[in-house]
Amino acid sequence: MELKKVALNDVHIALGAKMVPFAGFNMPVRYCSDLDEHHTVRKQVGIFDVSHMGEFLVQGSGALDLIQRVTSNDAAKLASNKVQYSCFPNEEGGIVDDLLVYRLDEEEYMLVVNASNIEKDWAWINKYNTEGVTLKNISDDISLFAVQGPHTIDALQSLTPVDLGAMVYYTFEKGEFAGVPDVLISATGYTGASGFELYVPNADAQEVWNKIMEAGQPFGIKPIGLGARDTLRLEMGFCLYGNDIDDTTSPLEAGLGWITKFTKNFTNSENLKKQKEQGVQRKLVGFEMQEQGIPRAHYEIVNSAGEKIGEVTSGTQSPSLGKGVGMGYVQIPYSAVGTEIYIKVRNKSLKAQVVKMPFYKG
Repeated sequence: MELKKVALNDVHIALGAKMVPFAGFNMPVRYCSDLDEHHTVRKQVGIFDVSHMGEFLVQGSGALDLIQRVTSNDAAKLASNKVQYSCFPNEEGGIVDDLLVYRLDEEEYMLVVNASNIEKDWAWINKYNTEGVTLKNISDDISLFAVQGPHTIDALQSLTPVDLGAMVYYTFEKGEFAGVPDVLISATGYTGASGFELYVPNADAQEVWNKIMEAGQPFGIKPIGLGARDTLRLEMGFCLYGNDIDDTTSPLEAGLGWITKFTKNFTNSENLKKQKEQGVQRKLVGFEMQEQGIPRAHYEIVNSAGEKIGEVTSGTQSPSLGKGVGMGYVQIPYSAVGTEIYIKVRNKSLKAQVVKMPFYKG
């Protein structure tokens, strides 16, 4: 199958990016080094092209009811210009996808889904759309830039009349940005650094990108690839769909009870409620290596007797902390903070400790 290309595919190639297939798209994994790009976001400001993400509009009088049926969080609590993290539970107790829900107005919402799940999610929400709510898949029309890092406001404020400093986490504003009207400016991100995500029509994408790069130059802005995006999100303990959550992981096992609201009925809510009452058998935990070694996805987690108690779902050498960190599912008796566990790295059992996430405290 031919790889899809984001609107700025040629720009990334011209910037020297190493391009790789990711979620069906040709995407920049790095421009210089993952380490340098990671530190740029933690200390200065970086720009990611994440236009591979999917966007659906949900419109009409039944929009909220449909979202309430298919998502785990309570979207009725969303005020206009607010964003909510949520997930689509499936009928077997797992997760179809995690997503962001934007309340554009009383009868219009935008759902932002993972690139690898666009088709699956589109089919899923259409399956439950029994009341004729208007659904629009605008994924191919929108470019999405994430500008992240402590100098983001310094870099972007000259490009918009919107008071970026007044925006709080998980809110958004629509306004002129880089000369383009009605850009959705969202105080969200996947790095743990402060910043904004900008939803821009493809036709304006290159102009907006160029103006951000120009305005950010005095503040050390650099383009950032998917490699650093992964280490940044992992330091925050943010789940990655396909690694830490998937069709077989319950939101309660994944520590997403806070977005699973039983004040309403949603897909499989009765079974998830029973699971909450009875307790889960395994839990997603964060751990730090106590011995030299880098944990990787699918490495076994064992106890001191060498018995398998779980599996690593994400792992890396943390650039900010200088040690190996990871996430994985373990049996409940081994899930408490402070518990000693072992990671099988090349047939050696290396000591690690369960810790409270995020790993990176800022």
